[in-house]
Amino acid sequence: MKPLTDEALQHYLRSKVDPRHRVVSAAVAEVQQRIQRLTAEISKKDPRFQPISVSGVHHENLKVLAPSQFLVTVPLAGLTGYKERQVRHWRYYTVHGAKLLSPVRDPEELHQWLEVEQFSKSFPQWHVEDVNIEGDLVPARVLAVFRNLVEKSIQSCGLVGNVSIVEGFGSAVRVRVQTSDSQVEVELVPAIEIPTGWPQKSKWPRCIKPWPCREKVQCVKSFGFDLWAASNYHWQLNLSRAERVLMQGLDEDGGCRRVCFRVMRQMKEDVWCPGSRPVLTAFHLQRMLVASGSVSAKMALSAANICKTRVL
Repeated sequence: MKPLTDEALQHYLRSKVDPRHRVVSAAVAEVQQRIQRLTAEISKKDPRFQPISVSGVHHENLKVLAPSQFLVTVPLAGLTGYKERQVRHWRYYTVHGAKLLSPVRDPEELHQWLEVEQFSKSFPQWHVEDVNIEGDLVPARVLAVFRNLVEKSIQSCGLVGNVSIVEGFGSAVRVRVQTSDSQVEVELVPAIEIPTGWPQKSKWPRCIKPWPCREKVQCVKSFGFDLWAASNYHWQLNLSRAERVLMQGLDEDGGCRRVCFRVMRQMKEDVWCPGSRPVLTAFHLQRMLVASGSVSAKMALSAANICKTRVL
């Protein structure tokens, strides 16, 4: 196998990666427009659910997992002044409110219960039974309310034919969005934004390489975290804003992580996991690169070389 030169890498980026970027960017613009319209209609019906933002170039509420698979977080309003509980009480319910026996084991590391009293200010609507069981905000109930709103809002805001509910198992709310060129499946996730503080459960990983620096770590932590309604009982901790800040300064130490990420993403879509619902997504690759030390140009070149060989 001949070593791949920098010129060959640049040609690969121009001929394979850049066209993919243009296609996905066009799809993002269309999907974001339709989902913003849908969430605006939802917010009119229930102010607890906010419309997604369409400002800026970073698409704060939208994440591309694959060219035909997106994830959109829908901000929840009326819950501010979050405080973590020092003593945890695990409780299980059915969606209808009947208590279930608790298992011996605690929830997973980045999952937790949430009580409405953990917020110093809350809308009265968060205290009613459609989402609340004995003071607990239950994700399954939030998702049930949200799904019903999605179905009604598709009809009332004239998106029939362009947006449709994807039926399936589990509690996730998925819609299929028709763009000019293709169909994109979008998972809609209600999320509580905690803009201050850093969750006690999330320990900063130990890195061999001195990246990021201590000042950057403190800056990243200052952006806070989110709590996602992504399962029946547990709210899932998510650090997407922190990850976005890290991605923006990915190569500030002179590394080549961004080039490596773009090449590996193309490699994943062409060779490793082709298809509309890949097992590996861009999210997995991003996590790996953000957590890595300084990535050299040789790694990017090697990845491109492998990708070129497998594709050809």
